[in-house]
Amino acid sequence: MNHHSPKHFDVAVIGAGAAGMMCAAVAGQRGRRVVLIDHAGKLAEKIRISGGGRCNFTNVGAGPQHYLSQNPHFCRSALSRYTPQDFIGLVKRHRIGFHEKHKGQLFCDDSAEDIIAMLKAECETGNVSWRMPCTVHEVGKSGELFRIATSAGEIQAASLVIATGGLSIPKIGATDFAYRIARQFDLKLIEPRPGLVPLTFDGKGWQSLVELAGIALEVEVETGVKKERGYFLEDLLFTHRGLSGPAILQISSFWKPGAPLTLNLLPQLDVAETLIEGKGTLKKNLGNLLAQWLPNRLAEGWLQIHGFDAGARIADMPDKALKKLGDSLNRWVIVPSGSEGYRKAEVTLGGVDTRELSQQTMMANKVPGLHFIGEATDVTGWLGGYNFQWAWASGVAAGSAV
Repeated sequence: MNHHSPKHFDVAVIGAGAAGMMCAAVAGQRGRRVVLIDHAGKLAEKIRISGGGRCNFTNVGAGPQHYLSQNPHFCRSALSRYTPQDFIGLVKRHRIGFHEKHKGQLFCDDSAEDIIAMLKAECETGNVSWRMPCTVHEVGKSGELFRIATSAGEIQAASLVIATGGLSIPKIGATDFAYRIARQFDLKLIEPRPGLVPLTFDGKGWQSLVELAGIALEVEVETGVKKERGYFLEDLLFTHRGLSGPAILQISSFWKPGAPLTLNLLPQLDVAETLIEGKGTLKKNLGNLLAQWLPNRLAEGWLQIHGFDAGARIADMPDKALKKLGDSLNRWVIVPSGSEGYRKAEVTLGGVDTRELSQQTMMANKVPGLHFIGEATDVTGWLGGYNFQWAWASGVAAGSAV
């Protein structure tokens, strides 16, 4: 290959993940000459490991209300123009088997590899050129053209799409590339932080709870106030270092350092009221009764931690004690010390400030031809297929415009 003369393309897409491949395929199938550049040796590793290897590729109910952003209406346009039904149509055309799990989440029957193969095939249909593995050394703009210095020689393109994601899961190659390019072209960033991530607790307060590791149950969890308030009814998992499970991953995107979480471990029951009103009729002792409502190990551990005698008869206990126990279960207030960080975060909150971008085309208002899509932008979905839907929708929006 002759690296001396630059290669000319209409569109260069950097980042061959969900958003990047979608964008490249759409642009290529419109007859644009597209090159797709990625530094990884293995294609779309984040798709591969998603959904336990089965890729939760969308959510049938995905709408703007399922996304967090400093500019909450930005995502509306792209999501309304490319819907979950549109993506499901593509999956069906490629004869990929899938099923719905709870709350509208769609997963491949076989493997996430099916989605990767589908996107690759869509790129082939659009005659997309690949540069992979290929390192981008520098990006510049002279006149109308972007000049991209890479390990495979110089590439020139009229449009440049940045689809390199966020900082989550560095071990599979996540970098801050998108943010560096944004800064280079003087675009504002919303401070990135880990999202959909387990929360940690330290110090003596947590020691007594370590023995509960491995216990899971459905809880209500909330944090924040008014517009910033997050609330979910999902499964909670106790770990050695803190709390995880869908309930915590969901709430972590809303949690601000130093803020408390309020958990209701028995959402379907007002514990204090049930215990106090049942003093005459509930014959069981405290331990046995709690074990009817909670996992055994949790019932035992909870009573011990809170200084209650599991053998005590409810009838003999003062209302005040029963109220204290009830409140500890229905309104457990705790302050996380931190999170497991990008290492364990499924997504990155923040990113390129969407007030800098066109909601129709994802192009930077002050840099004609430069687009940002997917997780690189300050649009973050809930857990459950929403982030993939943003990747598809923002990819299509840019791919239709470049």
